Amino acid sequence: MTIDPVALAQDLIRCPSVTPRDDGALGVLEAALASMGFTCHRLRFQQEGTEPVENLYARLGTEGPNFCFAGHTDVVPPGDRGWTVDPFAGEVMGGRLFGRGAVDMKGAIAAFVAAVSRRLEDGPPAGSISLLITGDEEGVAINGTRKVLDWLAERGERIDACVVGEPTNPKALGDMIKIGRRGSLTGFLTVFGAQGHVAYPHLADNPLPRLVRMLAAITEQPMDEGTAHFQPSTLALTTIDVDNTATNVIPAQGKATFNIRFNDAHTPASIEAWLRRSFDAVGVGGAYELEVYCSGDSFVTPPGPLTELVAEAVEGVTGRRPEYSTTGGTSDARFIKNVCPVVEFGLVGQTMHKVDEYCSVEDLRQLTAIYESILKGVFTRLAG
Repeated sequence: MTIDPVALAQDLIRCPSVTPRDDGALGVLEAALASMGFTCHRLRFQQEGTEPVENLYARLGTEGPNFCFAGHTDVVPPGDRGWTVDPFAGEVMGGRLFGRGAVDMKGAIAAFVAAVSRRLEDGPPAGSISLLITGDEEGVAINGTRKVLDWLAERGERIDACVVGEPTNPKALGDMIKIGRRGSLTGFLTVFGAQGHVAYPHLADNPLPRLVRMLAAITEQPMDEGTAHFQPSTLALTTIDVDNTATNVIPAQGKATFNIRFNDAHTPASIEAWLRRSFDAVGVGGAYELEVYCSGDSFVTPPGPLTELVAEAVEGVTGRRPEYSTTGGTSDARFIKNVCPVVEFGLVGQTMHKVDEYCSVEDLRQLTAIYESILKGVFTRLAG
């Protein structure tokens, strides 16, 4: 029997799996996959200083190539108020499925499982179909996808191509396929001086003018003009903190935090080197500290067999030829790109993380048809 994507999405939404809790979501998914013959592995990881996270890897078949669908069942909190429906009831009203995770991304997971059930009516695939589902995508992403990938590598298990079901379409299903993502690097800058009385500034060392000049040095000019597949890199200041409550005291230090979304013209190392050169040039005479944290490098899956297959499937169902894009934030594709070609295609993202998150029931059924079309052609493409 084929699986109804709407009913399965409702069952998943009714599990309030706010990161890092699972609350039964993976159990719902595992039961559906096991009924189709998938071998399921529940994988629990916990790095020191973090909360444990449940993950699921399920595979149908033992031969290659291995096509994988990846995603996450964890969701962001619904917030305290503003919903017109219970965010975890999975209600359908007016042709829309409401609930936290309907778009991001329990709907896509349900569509993929339903697509597999339909594909299997034609017989076993000429390879393997797998799902890599984490409960740690909306959080710190430490105990999720990348640890599952490490587990697969230790077993000698290979993934040959992957589609991630993140919401990729800005306005209508069929608008956009993500073929890559920008990298994300956060910088933490502290500039030091010497505290003193504002009436005697020559007896103090005010770090704030240096901090202002250092930030100007990295924000006044664009980092680049973009590349073949990427828009220009961006740098955004997110906070400037002094923690000085006295108006007659020169502070001893000032802090700033900024985030850089960078394209493939840069690497984390080249960005850090640029930051230090820029700060050194204007910060002469005062000490500073810079810490950087990169949560993911930029990557792109160049147009080829996988991107073309997904685009053809989307156009065949929706009548729209999707744009290839690298816009938006990061996703777990930043980990998967290290092991195989990966693209992203899912629902319309206009209501993700918002109050009254919903997806169109018709979009959910069309997404199922798109995934089914991908499954019917993927093994021929991978073999070629």
